[in-house]
Amino acid sequence: MSDLEGVDDRALMARHVAGDADAFGELFRRHRDRLWAVAVRTTGDRELAADCVQDGFVNAFRRAGSYRGDAAVSTWLHRIVVNACLDRLRRERDVLRRAGDAADIDIIDSHDRHDEAATGLDVRSALARLPEHQRVVLVLVDMHGMPVADVADTLGVAVGTVKSRCARGRLALAELLEGARDHNDREPGASA
Repeated sequence: MSDLEGVDDRALMARHVAGDADAFGELFRRHRDRLWAVAVRTTGDRELAADCVQDGFVNAFRRAGSYRGDAAVSTWLHRIVVNACLDRLRRERDVLRRAGDAADIDIIDSHDRHDEAATGLDVRSALARLPEHQRVVLVLVDMHGMPVADVADTLGVAVGTVKSRCARGRLALAELLEGARDHNDREPGASA
């Protein structure tokens, strides 16, 4: 057990800024898995998500002195990683268009066709088709269970904006899933 495991995140951040060579590594260890999951769901691509998490943690390492302590360190890190995802997605948009529709990006093995995998593919496909600002709030609120106030702080928008984006995103997601279900019901060989 490391002597840093019992130290809270804010104290670790202060120790990092003060020059403790191990403090930021402990923050990385604590938060990397959750932030990678956020990045995967935000970008829809595992490799791109890994790059975004790396970019985000490098930025956080460099900008640690700008952490004011208003929000939890985890919220601050979420903001940096989500922004890294959004920046990468904007830069990669043309590449994704040339490579094909972003809705075709799969996280689940497309050869696994049992009901749960098919549902997962439908949800991921529909999620990828949502506008970026709706997809991000749904990933953070609905998939990662972040409180709306923390998401608002992470994205730098009002709480009402997050609630509105969630409501619109959920409605759009439901419509896309309904359309996918109707399409699957019409396919030849689809079960009744």
